[in-house]
Amino acid sequence: MKRQIERTSRALLFIIALGANACTVGPRYHQPTIATPPAYVETVDTARTAIRPDDADLSQWWTQFPDPILQVLIKRALESNFDLKSAASRVRQAREQEAIAGAAEYPTLSANGTALTLNSSRASSPASPIPGHLNLYAAGFDATWEVDLFGGTRRAIEEARANTAASLWARRDGEVSLTAEVANDYLTLRALQARIAVGQAELQAQKDLGGLIGARRQTGFVTNLDVDQQAAVVATAAAQIPQLEAQAKGQVHAIGVLLGQPPEALEAELTANGGVIPPPPPALPVGLPSELLRRRPDIRAAERKLAAASAQIGVQTANLYPKLDLIGLASFASMAPASLFSGQNFTSAGFGMLSAPIFEGGKTRASIRVAREQYAQAGFAYQGAVLGALRDVEDALARHRTDEDRRAALAQSVAASRASLVIAEDQYETGLVTFINVLQAETAELNARDQLIQVDALALTDLVAVYKALGGGWACRSSARSACEPEG
Repeated sequence: MKRQIERTSRALLFIIALGANACTVGPRYHQPTIATPPAYVETVDTARTAIRPDDADLSQWWTQFPDPILQVLIKRALESNFDLKSAASRVRQAREQEAIAGAAEYPTLSANGTALTLNSSRASSPASPIPGHLNLYAAGFDATWEVDLFGGTRRAIEEARANTAASLWARRDGEVSLTAEVANDYLTLRALQARIAVGQAELQAQKDLGGLIGARRQTGFVTNLDVDQQAAVVATAAAQIPQLEAQAKGQVHAIGVLLGQPPEALEAELTANGGVIPPPPPALPVGLPSELLRRRPDIRAAERKLAAASAQIGVQTANLYPKLDLIGLASFASMAPASLFSGQNFTSAGFGMLSAPIFEGGKTRASIRVAREQYAQAGFAYQGAVLGALRDVEDALARHRTDEDRRAALAQSVAASRASLVIAEDQYETGLVTFINVLQAETAELNARDQLIQVDALALTDLVAVYKALGGGWACRSSARSACEPEG
């Protein structure tokens, strides 16, 4: 029995060595090289935010805004958002699929036990030596192993690992989108709250002006037409405020849902002392276009899907070649339980089965062609992701620059309106004009401020779009480089 085990072990080691040194069919994957421009066209200095073409850490870009509430909201969203939790679940699922694919590299071993009792009404005789009563006990093991001669299993493992990495990058892309969405909703909310404050001030100014016009109507200086016209202006100013308030509540509800809470959960927290729009960061480091291939998680995910499609070609190609299956059996059998595991009751068997495809109607070669087309499609998707990312950055930078130009012009308008208000107040104090002129100048100044607030909000949301387009908002939470870099 000992010699049997030794011979079996030597044969097993030989076959393992054979499988380890077998070839791996299919293409060897190399990450494609995609040409990118040397710099972004829109990287010019703007009126308020200097754009630097250097590489900086954008993993927590929102901390560059001096607003602690925004920072807390994004932190809570990254911890509680249900879409991110679902993406994390998909990563765990992909890792289990990777374990399933890896299990095919190893033999499968199973144990079995049998107890048999046979009773016969026929008595034992020389012609029929079967006893009338028989007990039989057996215990054994059987093992099967498909030797990966041509690398089909290895390619399947390679594909599973690439899919796991793609799932991880998809989760990080979710973080990029989530942080940008929370920031956009928050900045829009603050702008709406600021506009509500301006609208309330304008409504009060129009009411004051209406009171003066009503007093002049009593003295006969104006007609009812002036009174009615001003009443319409007051009503229009009053009608704008509920609309802005409804929009602000909508933003509060959106932020609550992004944080995994009921829509109204943050209403008290976000309306307690609102109305202040945070200033933009002093500088915006955009880096180089070539760095998008590393920064953008969606590009990284597309590249990993391309690697998985390449491995699938090898999986299908391996089906063209022979397969070697090894089967081993070992068992003990006895009519008495006490002597079941005695050496004289041991039997073993082992055999290999080599099978090769001969005719299957072109199914395997068609499957290979399908895999190659899927690889081509993944390649187009990867190239499209890179070009789309470059466009996202250029578009966001162009909008940001335009916003800054508009903001500079409106800032001059606000300054001029404020100067006109000061002049009107001085003239009123000296008796050169009536107070109506002061109220009209105040209304013009409030309108200019409202327009400036809208452009300020648009500039900030477009700035957030720049950070999102650059791939900011995700961080590697592992010290291992392999956890953050794609596998080549």
